[in-house]
Amino acid sequence: MGIKSILGNLPYTAELYWQFRQKDSPTTVGLNLSRLKEVLPGWVETAQAARAQATPGRKVLVFGMIHYWLEHTTLLSLTLAALGHEVTYAFMPYSHWRKSENRFDLRRQNAYILDVLRPVGDLLRIVSFFDRSPVPRHRSGDALEKDVLENQALRDTQYSLLTEEVESGSDLYNLRLERDAAMGAAVVAHLAADRPDVVVTPNGSILEFGVLYHAARARSIPVSTFEFGEQNYRMWLAQGDDVMRQDTTALWEARGDIPLTEAEWDRVRTMFTARQGASVFETFERTWQTADSKGARQIRTELGLDDRPLAFLPTNVLGDSLTLGRQVFIGMTEWIRRTIRWFGDHPAYQLVVRIHPGEGIGWGPSTFDLLKDAFPEFPSNVHVLSADYAVNSYDLVDAARAGLVYTTTLGLEMAMLGLPVIVLGQTHYRGKGFTHEPPDWDAYLAALQAALDDPTAHAPGPDAVATAWTYAYRFFFEYPQPFPWHIQHFWECLDEWPLERVLSDKGRAAFGGTFAALVGEKVLFD
Repeated sequence: MGIKSILGNLPYTAELYWQFRQKDSPTTVGLNLSRLKEVLPGWVETAQAARAQATPGRKVLVFGMIHYWLEHTTLLSLTLAALGHEVTYAFMPYSHWRKSENRFDLRRQNAYILDVLRPVGDLLRIVSFFDRSPVPRHRSGDALEKDVLENQALRDTQYSLLTEEVESGSDLYNLRLERDAAMGAAVVAHLAADRPDVVVTPNGSILEFGVLYHAARARSIPVSTFEFGEQNYRMWLAQGDDVMRQDTTALWEARGDIPLTEAEWDRVRTMFTARQGASVFETFERTWQTADSKGARQIRTELGLDDRPLAFLPTNVLGDSLTLGRQVFIGMTEWIRRTIRWFGDHPAYQLVVRIHPGEGIGWGPSTFDLLKDAFPEFPSNVHVLSADYAVNSYDLVDAARAGLVYTTTLGLEMAMLGLPVIVLGQTHYRGKGFTHEPPDWDAYLAALQAALDDPTAHAPGPDAVATAWTYAYRFFFEYPQPFPWHIQHFWECLDEWPLERVLSDKGRAAFGGTFAALVGEKVLFD
């Protein structure tokens, strides 16, 4: 047993070591919050001034972990406190979610975070869930049902490796199960002793965030989960639901029957044109294509496609939390494999699989590599384009007779163009009236062959296409809620929206509804 393992279980050793040897050198622990420490006193002063004028609000528990979420959720907590809420800010001191950290280092990091947060004074109650969690001695834990913890650990392992197909007995799975059990025990102990009116946590799909989400739901405590997409100054927000499922039911029920105005039509058309090209649009922070359009004719020539009916299958990012857990009857990777085999057995048709460009910047295996393992040579009528292949997806859309998707939003866009689209996963636009959604494999193959043989008969009609355009407007412009600080551009957003401006009349007019929704007030779509 190493010296750190021994010292990690001895009282005060890590804390004293940090206090006397490392307090002035935070970079020697696993996470660096030096920028937060620098600005925090100013945030506290601003929040205290606003709170003096605020009406008392709700009892709120906010959770953060990993340096970027610690920065973000600290500011969120101070903002809610400034608005009058009684906020408990809880954290775990981990520096990474998929690497084992010994208890000695975790205790040093715990002491460091507590020291950084010291200036919040009476504005926030600070709670370390690490202090509340026992030294893990078992895998199932006493906090949550065993199957909940095991499912969470499996999801965490998939997310950590960015792949669907993982082993439940692997070292990483066991690490995630151990950490999720410790988190669960700490959360349940805290919720029993100090029940909040509402829990607020980032991404409720994965890691300790997911454990907190499930623990709150199991105890009928309202919980808000949030995440960020491709738009600055917008967040995805869910109340009592996993935000990564992007449940648009309430929005669609409230707004789906309302026709778009001419200005709204112009806006969604302009956005769609930007998505087709290599250009940004409004607050969207990235382009959607890696290449300019060459046209369907040229891309057919480039790929060696002939006149046989063509299906286009754009993948999702493998292991992304927008993809995991969206299985209806088959996982994404196995679906693609089996679809390739079907096309290999049906040479009268052609298939192009485009691997999501986002896999080129991830840390896990590419779907392309997994497919190459299964097919040393792809069937001659199947073309699989790697993540770094320079192609505009909309050229492939124009060349295809049918679209095959798991959960990617490109399926919505293909329906907007009048293409028959077959959806395999639980995506936000499923069931909205403009896609085919087979319930099993046989129904999928029947829908696939029918769409290839007679795309006109199986394409969405004019009313369904109009519905797809209406849904696209509602999803892109009304589902994301206004919010000042995007997690990926946090410090840059603060230049535009410092806390004092967010708490001003202008800031409250822009973002007040979202802060109210985070603590449980109903999201109004009007």
